[in-house]
Amino acid sequence: MITRYVRAYSQGAPFWAVDEGGIFRVLNAAPWKGGVPTGHVRLGRLLSPVEPGKIIGIGSNYRDHAAEMGKPVPAEPKIFLKATSSLIGPDERIEIPPRTTRVDHEAELGVVIGRRCRRVSVADAMDYVFGYTCVNDVTARDFQKADGVFARAKGFDSFCPVGPAVVTGIDPRAIRVRCLVNDQVRQDGTTSDMVFDVATLISYVSHVMTLEPGDLIATGTPAGVGALVAGDRVVVEVEGIGALSNPVVDRDDR
Repeated sequence: MITRYVRAYSQGAPFWAVDEGGIFRVLNAAPWKGGVPTGHVRLGRLLSPVEPGKIIGIGSNYRDHAAEMGKPVPAEPKIFLKATSSLIGPDERIEIPPRTTRVDHEAELGVVIGRRCRRVSVADAMDYVFGYTCVNDVTARDFQKADGVFARAKGFDSFCPVGPAVVTGIDPRAIRVRCLVNDQVRQDGTTSDMVFDVATLISYVSHVMTLEPGDLIATGTPAGVGALVAGDRVVVEVEGIGALSNPVVDRDDR
């Protein structure tokens, strides 16, 4: 059964809800923490549907993307962390910071962890998934190359749009991942092309760090990453989940 969960803002406060065709049935907690419907119905502005303790990124997890970046296909997953302060939701602004000359989009399938996960096997890993969402792993490419590490390049405020919902009941093994900028397709891939599948990634990461309910894994991006500039609108589409759309602006202090 496919179920859509959202986080929205209404009447001065955020809330979790089950999305029933645009009608939000309010939950008393985050769904991966056992939240159940309260019977209340609201409409509201969508927020990022996750509040993770950790955001784990996976580098070079599509062969075609590794090739376009001039990197070898990794022998084991390449993991990094994105700042939780980089999270934004649907229609919030991606802000291009000062001094960078190249900010790229990266469309990705996001995996939301459903229960505490420590040193699990690949065979058991999918039992720890709550659901899936769309992620845009925005990256200051020039800073990434200059630093040789990812913290600054991927950690700016607004560099992790997520949404519009967390969806349960879909099979992540062969779903389409696309990115459009100003209605032009930039990326178009499928998760079947990932070097390491979702179960392998969860198992691997869980042997490095304990995953908690609500933590988010961004599973890598297909080929076609490209620059964003102020005035653009970027849309990440993941089959079965929906479309995550964000405008791009220059940060005020640029």
